[in-house]
Amino acid sequence: MHVVATAGHVDHGKSTLVHALTGIDPDRFGEEKARGLTIDLGFAWTTLPSGRGLAFVDVPGHIRFIKNMLAGVGAVDACLFVVAATEGWKPQSEEHLRILELLGVSHGLVALTKVAVVDDDHRELAGMDVADHLAGTFLEGAEVVEVDAPSGAGIEELQAALDRLLATTPPAADLGRPRLWVDRSFAAKGSGTVVTGTLTGGRIAVDDELVVVPGERSVRVRALQSHQESLPAVGPGRRVAVNLVGVGHDEVQRGDALVRSAQWHLTRRLDASLAVLDSLDHEVSRRGAYVAYLGSGERPARLRVLGTSALGPGESGLVRLHLADPLPLVPGDRYVLRETGRAETVGGGEVLDVDPVLPAARARPDRSVARVVAERGWVEADLLQRLTGETQAPQVGPWVVDPSALAQTRQAVEEAVDGAGPLGLDVAGLDPRQRAVLATLDDVVIEAGRARRPDVVDPLLDHPYLATLEAAPFTPPPPDGVDRGELRELVRRGLVLESDGTWFSPGAVERAAAILVPLFDAHPRGVTVAQIRDALGTSRKFLLPLLGLLDGRGITRRRGDLRIAGPRLPGPSRQP
Repeated sequence: MHVVATAGHVDHGKSTLVHALTGIDPDRFGEEKARGLTIDLGFAWTTLPSGRGLAFVDVPGHIRFIKNMLAGVGAVDACLFVVAATEGWKPQSEEHLRILELLGVSHGLVALTKVAVVDDDHRELAGMDVADHLAGTFLEGAEVVEVDAPSGAGIEELQAALDRLLATTPPAADLGRPRLWVDRSFAAKGSGTVVTGTLTGGRIAVDDELVVVPGERSVRVRALQSHQESLPAVGPGRRVAVNLVGVGHDEVQRGDALVRSAQWHLTRRLDASLAVLDSLDHEVSRRGAYVAYLGSGERPARLRVLGTSALGPGESGLVRLHLADPLPLVPGDRYVLRETGRAETVGGGEVLDVDPVLPAARARPDRSVARVVAERGWVEADLLQRLTGETQAPQVGPWVVDPSALAQTRQAVEEAVDGAGPLGLDVAGLDPRQRAVLATLDDVVIEAGRARRPDVVDPLLDHPYLATLEAAPFTPPPPDGVDRGELRELVRRGLVLESDGTWFSPGAVERAAAILVPLFDAHPRGVTVAQIRDALGTSRKFLLPLLGLLDGRGITRRRGDLRIAGPRLPGPSRQP
């Protein structure tokens, strides 16, 4: 399936030609039919002789409806450019051609219409005039088909030419990130809100949870139609009608987008290229009232030219655009810029950066993923995909990292490890990026939350205070002369136990538990503090802190003034 837009001057027969090709009148409104003038977008579809599906977006040709034309050509695969042999090349022919070029359309063919009402010489001159105007554009050398829709002359030849065109036109890519720019929103009887648009970037299915942006309004897909056929799912490159639950039709408008939540970066500020039309008679600068046509919408925009103050006619450069509403954009999206004061198309270009971080005075955007990473240093891989549309495997933890930023962080972590001394570096004091880098270092070992070099001997493993505590488990000496940092680390590692300002070895708890087993066996209803004191051969000064450890570990339990066996007391006296 391909989507093709018509283009050309008003009254050159675009809608009539679409009707002849599809049997569907793309003019939807009574005013359009009465006046014979397309005002808004029209839609039709057909199957070509090869069996290839084709949908048309028929656009208005009158200059007063240029914004409606722009709403329809933002997501098409190719164009059918229409020029009447009776009038030849006209102002809107030129503007439509330039708009298609600015939007990156690169495939198309030309229909020379109304050939039945001109003589052979006039028809030949019209064809030469068209060829002259197309020289140097993407339509140079494109197939030109002479046709007269009312009589049917040339319709079969045009169908065959469309088949040949679409055979060489790449289909829409499925990137797993669907986006539908809304070009219509209405209420369908018995169904509720329906929006239409050309689906790009990925598939959507019935019951999918999506969001409408701007505003991030959550919706659910109730039903899908493409060319009046109900479908359970629709892939990219098709015209789609989406029946939505969760939003009223008056809450969605042309220019909104339907996307998956968290797959897109919503931006109000973007950097882009700008090619200024050579037909202008003035420079383009920050002065002016501009609107940017992005997707299917018209957005007021403030403009800043990067690297210079202005761009002259025919020049290309870089700009920063500030939008009023956040839009789901990605590098590679195209836009058209118009100035409202002069009511003219200024130029257009390609979105390069949807989240610029450098000041405008320093920004030099391009499509490079490496530039995006370099300007940020560290970027989470899923965020990088939203910012660039490209997938990069994370290098450190969840991050893609600029080489210089990675080298700086690695150096800082290694210096911190080396400077921490024999106790090692407390890993908890590092930030997430530093911890991720630490995990990649081959010549660093991490034990008990401390990082150190492998050849550094841990002084705590044979600390003399440990032997002192083991020698007097129930009458432990205070840590006089022990470095306070070392003492805190001994406690943190569990090599020393602290209770109410008294320090014990872990073995003191184990030995006390073993001594208390026969005591509780002899006194199952409980024992007094004095009985425990005598059994351990200690004093009340040391016993109460030790009982705090025993109670805390479930080895003993307090019952009034007595202690009874706890569930973790070893041996047969364990209590349920």
